[in-house]
Amino acid sequence: MNSFSYNKAHDVAGAVADIQEHEGGKFIAGGTNLLDLMKENVMKPDHLTDINRLDLADITENEDGGLRLGALVTNADTAWNGLVEQRYPLLSKAILAGASPQLRNMATNGGNLFQRTRCYYFYDTATACNKREPGSGCSAINGINRIHAILGTSERCIATHPSDMCVALAALDAKVNITGPNGERSLDFRDFHRLPENTPHLDTNISPGELVTSIDLPPSNFTKYNFYLKVRDRQSYAFALVSVAAALELEGDVIKDIRIALGGVAHKPWRRREVEENYIGKVASTENFRTLAETMLTGAIGFGGNTFKIELARRAIVRALHEALKAGENL
Repeated sequence: MNSFSYNKAHDVAGAVADIQEHEGGKFIAGGTNLLDLMKENVMKPDHLTDINRLDLADITENEDGGLRLGALVTNADTAWNGLVEQRYPLLSKAILAGASPQLRNMATNGGNLFQRTRCYYFYDTATACNKREPGSGCSAINGINRIHAILGTSERCIATHPSDMCVALAALDAKVNITGPNGERSLDFRDFHRLPENTPHLDTNISPGELVTSIDLPPSNFTKYNFYLKVRDRQSYAFALVSVAAALELEGDVIKDIRIALGGVAHKPWRRREVEENYIGKVASTENFRTLAETMLTGAIGFGGNTFKIELARRAIVRALHEALKAGENL
């Protein structure tokens, strides 16, 4: 491991100021991904700003009836929080589908947003990877790519985003609150992560020196019909080949509102609002679910080893929607 300096911040302003003084520095909280990357020499920060003492570890109610998730609340505490379970069960289910109990006890909400891809070539410093070393090439395109993206890819990168929590946050229209050298701002969750295009080394639209302080969830009517489906190689402690966050609001059997977000298929959680809007007012039927799934996968491209994921994603969407209906009927 490369040597680095270390400092404990005591407030948000101090954390932002400290990281500004160290151009190659990184914030650290749970460290469940960052430390692995440092051990593998994939990331080599010369300074770490410890933010664990900041007052960002609470879940509070917003005036509009939504919730604010502090960036330092652990994934476990978020998933098992009574208000989250009651108002946003989709989020709770997604978090509990990820990682392991030990990791969820350490990983934070803010850190989860910044997870790096689990592409084999990103971790293997002996291979070409535009995400790790811009301009070096993408070994996955003509290599072993079973776990890689089928949507939103570019000729420079076909990596996927690994988070389960982020898939649910995308479906729920979350907002991310940020503090930095230029003050405070909020980003719609759909704008937080980036597609690879020509800059796959940039995962998010966060500027250098900015710190995520919280995540806002708007009021939700998806407490009844919701389901998180994660298709993976083993039942636990595995990343998704395809995941689906599905939520419905119904009047009888007619769709009043619908949300579909996909994980394991793109460089960011994949959602197409224009597709969802086309099914509002339609019957929640297998036929409509199948046509929706087909449209959601428009433009999907396989690279040999991962081509099976196109049909897998279609079937997973239909299954997740049916499971969401069953979940509501069982309440």
